[in-house]
Amino acid sequence: MTVTDEVLESFAHAKDERFREVMRSLVKHLHAFASEVRITEAEWLAGIEFLTRTGHITDDKRQEFILLSDVLGLSMLTVGLNEPSQPGVTESTVFGPFFVDGAPEIQQGGTIAEGVKGTPCEVSGTVRNVRGEPIAGARLDVWEADEDGYYDVQYSGDRMAGRAWLRSDADGRYHFWSVVPASYPIPHDGPVGELMERAGRSPMRPAHVHFKVTAPGYRTLITHVFLAGDAHLKDDAVFGVKDSLIAQVEDRDGTPHLTFDIVLGDDQ
Repeated sequence: MTVTDEVLESFAHAKDERFREVMRSLVKHLHAFASEVRITEAEWLAGIEFLTRTGHITDDKRQEFILLSDVLGLSMLTVGLNEPSQPGVTESTVFGPFFVDGAPEIQQGGTIAEGVKGTPCEVSGTVRNVRGEPIAGARLDVWEADEDGYYDVQYSGDRMAGRAWLRSDADGRYHFWSVVPASYPIPHDGPVGELMERAGRSPMRPAHVHFKVTAPGYRTLITHVFLAGDAHLKDDAVFGVKDSLIAQVEDRDGTPHLTFDIVLGDDQ
């Protein structure tokens, strides 16, 4: 019996069937990977040290493990595996490491840009279901970086800016003020940044606004709206761009305006 067989057997009597399935599959693929590349002890140790440093730099404001998952494409693979099957639903993308609980509520027409550097931008759209019916009272959590490419949590102190939540109105419409999004590099001063540099990959993400949309009876949607024409749409560091999520910033009487209509899938 090989060591792989012994480890697989050690999970054979786990009471949770799904746990048993996942762990046995993990062992098979992990051992197959190590065998395929004939991993050396020095490489094994370097991997352990990399994960250790990833854990040390992670805190309540920075999630380096999510960032690692993002740049390896695991986050987007997981998103794709769990996409709803209903046609017409707004596509999902990565959650990202910068969501924060406790953002303030704003009313229709309010702003998330208080204290945020950038050109004011109006954002609006509708929230509907796959049958075209408006969804009233949907909660939209929205957050974005400033014109320098930084989120509020990347600054010192506890200032909360560039994020808020609001509800769609009786006709499913939403409307708020923000700033024109800017492209920016993912945090690359830690282990993930070292990995990206060694791979010769760009750390840049194209300009976008994050959305988390929830409503009773519907699947939660995690997505972005990306700005058309951004130079990094084709080399997003976290592989999160989808054509259906790209929108053009329009000029409306001298004011930038971004329209993004959202379709939620039924909670099946």
